[in-house]
Amino acid sequence: MKTIFVTGGAGFIGSNFLISQFKTGCAKVINYDKLTYAANLDTLSSVDGDPNYIFIEGDICDQKLVYETLIEHQVDSVVNFAAESHVDRSIEAPDNFIQTNIVGTFKLLQAARDYRDGMKVDDAKKDRYKNFRFLHVSTDEVYGSLGDSGFFTEETPYAPNSPYA
Repeated sequence: MKTIFVTGGAGFIGSNFLISQFKTGCAKVINYDKLTYAANLDTLSSVDGDPNYIFIEGDICDQKLVYETLIEHQVDSVVNFAAESHVDRSIEAPDNFIQTNIVGTFKLLQAARDYRDGMKVDDAKKDRYKNFRFLHVSTDEVYGSLGDSGFFTEETPYAPNSPYA
């Protein structure tokens, strides 16, 4: 059974992703969430108590705790939903957004890289090293304003309008 480390799993999108993983029955899920204003653990009541679900209250800016959690649970994949996501708050007080969305993402990436590099030197973990994945989930806000018609594609250039994006 694969182990997935989900950050921001108590948020709207993260919790829906997490629940969908349980429906497949193929994964143990570690939900790592800071429990800010956007979190709602009640949405996860259907998986609470499941032996394949573990909740850890933590901040992605805590690189040491992230790294230790990855090692302790022998994680196969990281899926990052953790973000400050309130556009108005990002304009009024961008500090938290910069800390979580930029610094936190960097620290999460660094912890995952250190963890993966540790697998590379262990012959027993070579397959897990080759198959390790890191998925970062972002927002369409990075593309700026769309206007009244049209749509964004993978080729659309970034044009953020706020610190949130």
